[in-house]
Amino acid sequence: MPAPEILAAFEAAKGFMPVDEGLALHAAATEAAKLGLPLLEVGTYCGRSTILLADVAREAGTVAVTVDHHRGSEEQQPGWEYHDPTVVDPEVGLMDTLPTFRRTLRKAGLEEHVIAVVGRSPQVAKVWAGELALVFIDGGHTDEHATNDYEGWAPKVAAGGLLVIHDVFPNPEDGGQAPYRIYLRALESGDFEEVSVKDSLRVLRRR
Repeated sequence: MPAPEILAAFEAAKGFMPVDEGLALHAAATEAAKLGLPLLEVGTYCGRSTILLADVAREAGTVAVTVDHHRGSEEQQPGWEYHDPTVVDPEVGLMDTLPTFRRTLRKAGLEEHVIAVVGRSPQVAKVWAGELALVFIDGGHTDEHATNDYEGWAPKVAAGGLLVIHDVFPNPEDGGQAPYRIYLRALESGDFEEVSVKDSLRVLRRR
């Protein structure tokens, strides 16, 4: 369990992850961090889940890495369900969640435990050479974006490390299917086995 102040910072941060799923992510990261390798998330938004990964990284003596272009995913654009006009840059007229993300980490006292990579997931994955203890995929929910995230980052999970996928909905009536499809792909590959399920969060371990 994260400390009360960390949990409070998580709940106060702008974002969409429910507390129960956040606790499951924190538990998975705590286990994975024993490998002594970085923890990485794809899809940062305003840093809600980053707080949990950074807290674990601080305790384990490693680092949390976040990958996001900070222009918002497809469902966060104007006219869509999850659009938030308070994170639009008025000068350029585009979403920019980076300033809010940085404030989130500063308020939580976790800035020094996070490396924020501002860029698109496939491009960053191509230049990332090291292994990772945990990869948390929570980026764009189209098939293109989810597939790129899986293909770019799943191979970088170290043996015994964890691949965590958010917003996995087997029933199409509950949500988009792209995360569910990459979850099935990970299992069918034979490289990963399921460790735990908490609502829409799936935790898989590399064999």
